[in-house]
Amino acid sequence: MTKVFGSFVANDHIDLTIEPGEVHALLGENGAGKSTMMNVLYGLYDADGGEILLDDKPVTFAGPGDAVAAGIGMVHQHFMLVPVFTVAESVALGYEPTKSMGLIDLAEARKKVREISARFNFNIDPDALIEDLPVGAQQRVEIIKALSRNAKILILDEPTAVLTPQETDELISIMRQLKEQGTSIVFITHKLREVRAIADSITVIRRGKIVGEASPDSTEAELASQMVGRHVSLTTEKDDADPGDATFQVRGLTVVDKAENVVVDDVSFDVRRGEILAVAGVQGNGQTELAETIIGLTDPRLGSITLDGKDLVGKSVKDRLGSGIGFVPEDRSTDGIIAEFTIRENMILDVYDRPPYAKGLNLKSAVINDEAKKKVEEFDIRLGSVVDPIATLSGGNQQKVVLSRELGRDLRLFIASQPTRGLDVGSIEFVHKRVIAERDAGTPCLIVSTELDEVYGLADRIAVMYSGRIVGIVGADTSREALGLMMAGVPADEALAATAAPEKSDAATAASDDNCATTSAEETK
Repeated sequence: MTKVFGSFVANDHIDLTIEPGEVHALLGENGAGKSTMMNVLYGLYDADGGEILLDDKPVTFAGPGDAVAAGIGMVHQHFMLVPVFTVAESVALGYEPTKSMGLIDLAEARKKVREISARFNFNIDPDALIEDLPVGAQQRVEIIKALSRNAKILILDEPTAVLTPQETDELISIMRQLKEQGTSIVFITHKLREVRAIADSITVIRRGKIVGEASPDSTEAELASQMVGRHVSLTTEKDDADPGDATFQVRGLTVVDKAENVVVDDVSFDVRRGEILAVAGVQGNGQTELAETIIGLTDPRLGSITLDGKDLVGKSVKDRLGSGIGFVPEDRSTDGIIAEFTIRENMILDVYDRPPYAKGLNLKSAVINDEAKKKVEEFDIRLGSVVDPIATLSGGNQQKVVLSRELGRDLRLFIASQPTRGLDVGSIEFVHKRVIAERDAGTPCLIVSTELDEVYGLADRIAVMYSGRIVGIVGADTSREALGLMMAGVPADEALAATAAPEKSDAATAASDDNCATTSAEETK
């Protein structure tokens, strides 16, 4: 298979074989060509060379409808769901069952959703609105949609990029069930632990070419080196922090949602110059709302937010960015980029009206172009041209654009929610080094992450959120067992005492790292 965009070769004479009833992992860096290859297989792109054989017979797809009819289903990294539709409506869309008079038979659609949901223990309500479902449930809806169309080959494109550890474990369990029932799965990812946990075979792709096969028994270091083409450090190296004054302070912050539910509950903390405070916790415990309130996307009901002694409450997002805050949002596609804008335009979204990018009402195109090219090189962003729409980039490369913009100016505070979500190991290594360099330059850094490895790798102190409250702020040397208890709502002093005892309590033992990642939905709520 070969696929070319202008002068950019996305897939260069790729050969790939998927066996029946196997999980075949495609491992590669951001922009390596993994998603492009699968988009050709799914009929979204026409190949510029090569052929597709299905059961040894050549096939051609004029569009996704042909691929679906041939038994191929795809769950995209960014879900293809209509927010205001119900689950049943979303599953039926395009393949609506009908009854007399040509009317859509929604009862049949609901029945199909219930049958598939029960078979795989998805626990999905067919009448729930898509916009009301958490990300993990939306992904299960996408899988139900594919299975309802009798998919024999299921393509999962970066399926864990936006999932919590608990939801990732659930997805791996689902993949095992699908495999046992004979479904072939193409698992596109760059997360090494997940590959080793589920893959039967691994193909490594780099810069559009297959560079080799790998065994699931390979170590993470071996897989990382093969994927990136160089040695990659899987541990974050940093010197001890030398913190200064607490220039960023949050006091008594309370935030309510549209339904008047308290989502951030009387939260107070400081971040000092030259330190990284990481906020840990299972997704959905107020971390998102906390970050959005600090940057001004949400107004607090009570409390204060001060930077360099100035209260930010009541200030616009533009004013807060202008005061020296760099902000990497949790959802880059909604809050971090404008898909229709070019890559270079997205790199200046918060500074487009300032020198050297503007003079009066005029943008200085040559300067914008030159600065964009520097950032592309510095952050290793894989693209065709800086004037291409940012929507043409892979999710990981879009994230690099956001990071290059926010870390590319003088900051008084750096906030990042899930900063390495969707990034490969080489990019994660680079981003972590940049965040640590920002800390070492004296910038207070607030990192929100559901990845415990990332929390431990970056944090000087760790604040754990549960049910909208901070249950404790502890040192970065705190055990995973203690953090696990705190993530389940146990106050810090009790969690530390329980895990410090020679004979650990049952609760402490149960809060191991694995169980941290599988906190139940009920506990989360």
